[in-house]
Amino acid sequence: MRHTVRTSDGRLLAVEEWGDPAGWPILAHHGTPSSRRAAFHGPWVRDAAQRGLRLISYDRPGYGDSSPGPGRTVADTADDVRAICAELDIDRLGTWGFSGGGPPALACAALLPDLVTAAVVLAGMAPFEAEGLDWFADMYRDDVDDTRMYLTDPDAARKKMDQDREEFLLASADDAVDADAWTPAREDAAVTLGRYHQFLSSCRSAGLAPGIQGWWDDSGSQVRPWGFDLADVAAPVLLMYGRRDVFVPFAHGEWLARQIPGADARWFDDDGHGTLAQRRLPEAHAWLAERK
Repeated sequence: MRHTVRTSDGRLLAVEEWGDPAGWPILAHHGTPSSRRAAFHGPWVRDAAQRGLRLISYDRPGYGDSSPGPGRTVADTADDVRAICAELDIDRLGTWGFSGGGPPALACAALLPDLVTAAVVLAGMAPFEAEGLDWFADMYRDDVDDTRMYLTDPDAARKKMDQDREEFLLASADDAVDADAWTPAREDAAVTLGRYHQFLSSCRSAGLAPGIQGWWDDSGSQVRPWGFDLADVAAPVLLMYGRRDVFVPFAHGEWLARQIPGADARWFDDDGHGTLAQRRLPEAHAWLAERK
């Protein structure tokens, strides 16, 4: 089922839900760049339905069918989620976020204590200004270069992002993701470069269809202050990270685990970025279902 939600400042958010329509609501935050569709990988939807979960996601501002919100912060996520909950008549819910959706999930856990019962972060980045963390250590070289360009030469960064978007939209599904970066080892590529990567490619294309604004604002929100204090996270939080991840290095998860009160942290020796989500999302659903 699809919904269009109007925010308090007049923007429109594209929202979609699958799973058990009468079940416990779980709101998912997609990665960067991507779209709401990324929450609805077939095995995850079936898992949600079997557990009695109502799986909901939305295009963050500027992606897919959602209005842009230039200059948004991570904390702004909370207002959008509150609007979604009001429209869908939801008074309590769980939430998870993968990769670029990790910080938004934490924003909800910190700023919506009346709504959020628990949150899961799968391979989400730590704040850029994180004290005591070498943010770029062990990170994929292209991502390091893109982030530094964003900070030092915004015009060049925007031009490159436009070019990258065109390549993503034109690429075949098999070429859409760098297997050496996405998977922990080359021999795992056959597993993750199949239907799952085709799915990810289609989700990314849907998110980038209107342009790069959503991606651009995601990038900015990550390197600027998030707008909330991790010490204010009162809801239970589960952190899930792969030790072989080069897109969001494992050290980001370790740092977050030290900052979030009472966080439950789970580390997976054999997972990289893609395999973590592919394999572990049902475990996240199970954890959230126990914390209604």
